Amino acid sequence: MIAALMANTLYSLGFVLEKRALTSLPEVSIRQPARLLRLVLGSPLWIGGSLALASGFGAQLVVYRTLPIAAAQGIFVSGLVLLVLLSARLLGEETTGRERYALGAILAALLMVVLSLKEGSDTVSRSAPYQLILLVCVPSLAGGVWLYGAAERRSRHRHRAPTTGVEYGVAVGLLYGVSSLAIKGVSSYLTTSGLGGAVVGVLRSPYPYILMFTGAFGLVMSQAALQRCRASLIVPVCTTVTCLYTAVLGTLSFGEALPHDPLRLALRLAGTALAVSVLLAMPKHDTAPQQPPVGAKELTP
Repeated sequence: MIAALMANTLYSLGFVLEKRALTSLPEVSIRQPARLLRLVLGSPLWIGGSLALASGFGAQLVVYRTLPIAAAQGIFVSGLVLLVLLSARLLGEETTGRERYALGAILAALLMVVLSLKEGSDTVSRSAPYQLILLVCVPSLAGGVWLYGAAERRSRHRHRAPTTGVEYGVAVGLLYGVSSLAIKGVSSYLTTSGLGGAVVGVLRSPYPYILMFTGAFGLVMSQAALQRCRASLIVPVCTTVTCLYTAVLGTLSFGEALPHDPLRLALRLAGTALAVSVLLAMPKHDTAPQQPPVGAKELTP
């Protein structure tokens, strides 16, 4: 539990620091990844945020060794509250009433998932067949990259209402969901006796190579999205997609059984369905700023 709360804090702090650093940088684009990396690596504030995120990944490894996937994701979602608070305090971002209701519904979904857990009866799986993991991950990665590209193309249309970043958040969330499954896979080797055996086992698995792909693409995609959209919206969307993806597909892929008790099973399924419904109902566009009428003169005191 302590590791999960630490991961929440590090993730929220990392995203907020990166967003604050990006606001002072020239516009970045996924079409120029080398320029993007050069710009962000020249910002000490961004480096601090990325180190916080990397530390969050380390804490996540510990969590996956001790908690079932669904339970871990439920706790990770609770970090959204801290993220919104930090965004308001450090970035001056304000959420709309509809977005606050959506966040409350996501936390209600979290509560349902947590209530569906029962200590001692939920198993923590250690491994999964490589073929099954690849069958799940490869289409998800392709879908995430395609969705991001489609959102980019739509955002370039003239006269289009400003996007809130929901599409970007879903796309990046899919990549981070795959990354989360890979982290779960890597954690299974930490129980191997001997460091050498664990390293060899990890290198023979697809997990480090999945992490390299999601790390590279996720970095470029998330930074461009963070610069254009509010962190207080895009990060909750990304986090929710990541948690849902990992909880559902990770539970199935790693063979962690669903609750046998009807009430606990209903709570877990209802929590998942509620979170998906919230994502679908979230606003896709920000309100465009009002432009003064043509020919109107600005009043001066």
